[in-house]
Amino acid sequence: MFQTIVNAFKIKEVRNKILITIALLFIYRLGCYIPVPGVDVFEGIGDYNFLTIMSAVSGGALQYGTFFAMGIGPYINASIIIQLLTVGIPALERLSKQGEEGRRRINTYTRILTLILAIAQAIGILVGFSSSVRTELIFGNTGFLNFLSYAFLVIVYTAGAALTMWLGERITDYGVSNGISLLIFAGILSTAGTAILGLFQNWNDSSIWTIVGFVIATIVIFGAIVTVNSGERKIPVQYAKQVKGRKMYGGQSTHIPIKINASGVMPLIFAFSILSFPDLIINLVGVKPDNWWSTNMGTGSWPYMVILCVLILFFSYFYNQIQFNPEDISKSIQGNGGFIPGTRPGKPTAEYLKRVSNRITLFGAIFLAVVALVPSLIFKGIGGEGLMNVFSATGLLIIVSVALEFEQALQSQIMMKNYKGFLK
Repeated sequence: MFQTIVNAFKIKEVRNKILITIALLFIYRLGCYIPVPGVDVFEGIGDYNFLTIMSAVSGGALQYGTFFAMGIGPYINASIIIQLLTVGIPALERLSKQGEEGRRRINTYTRILTLILAIAQAIGILVGFSSSVRTELIFGNTGFLNFLSYAFLVIVYTAGAALTMWLGERITDYGVSNGISLLIFAGILSTAGTAILGLFQNWNDSSIWTIVGFVIATIVIFGAIVTVNSGERKIPVQYAKQVKGRKMYGGQSTHIPIKINASGVMPLIFAFSILSFPDLIINLVGVKPDNWWSTNMGTGSWPYMVILCVLILFFSYFYNQIQFNPEDISKSIQGNGGFIPGTRPGKPTAEYLKRVSNRITLFGAIFLAVVALVPSLIFKGIGGEGLMNVFSATGLLIIVSVALEFEQALQSQIMMKNYKGFLK
């Protein structure tokens, strides 16, 4: 990857895109440190698993109540909701198949839903942590002035979420790789750096073993994630020869790649969101953190782990159904005069592809479940509780996936600029 970056800086166009990406990421990180009037540190964020993950993704901006406290979370949630509605609502499904114009309209709906979710999320957090809000420093804390103070804060945080979304889209348009993924990547790395720095600041006799165990565990876990993410099953496809006029077409051999972890981090996000939502609602309405749900169904409990694994398995198959359609692939192969060796075209091919896909999805779901549970147990065992929220399953997969995606984007840019074409 380092050699790819070195080669990229040798090409002026790619170097400019990298510098634009770095500049926009710097602006994003700068916004994560801009304080908002009347807001102190949100005390008690660590008691809520969902808010802890959100704070880690935003680089700690949520915990400190800064301008970009909402981060890119509302946009991610809006994208997930629109993606699910596209499958369930025929009108949106038809719109998604209308090319660039359809995608542009869907992006508009996503932005509108992002603003709505940002407003709702800002209201929920400000009401839930009202003790950290000093309205007397804004417009006043009595009657209508108190309402104006909270309305002002909601507008500020919503504007921060909208600006974050805009920065991510600009990185995608003028920079390298997917901007939204890079913003999350930068936030997680920033939080990780703060957590690691905290270990050195609180150094004791056991800290050296914590650091060594952390480095070893991280290398092993990263290696496993890279190996599985890169793994795929290649199904061979043979195309029959066709004679058209005096020319012969076809007769080529290719393959259909089915990735082991094709759904990426999405099943984990869905599963964690569903399990964390009741805890978030219970605590935001004023119930103490030691309530029945948090005690018996909280993070680390056996019911939590079992339900988490079941949800990951369910959403892995659900997301696979969205991405991989055996019937459509079978029709496409048959329409182009192809076949899978040893399998008849048509329905048998679709059944074969579905059977293979289900088996690979099962292995990928088991891998996600293991990644969801093992890292937290390892870091807890070596005494790195402060690293558990940073290097959670979602954080680990995002870091690895975004790094691999960034490298592939750089390689594509380098290849495009170095390719001279047949006219040269």
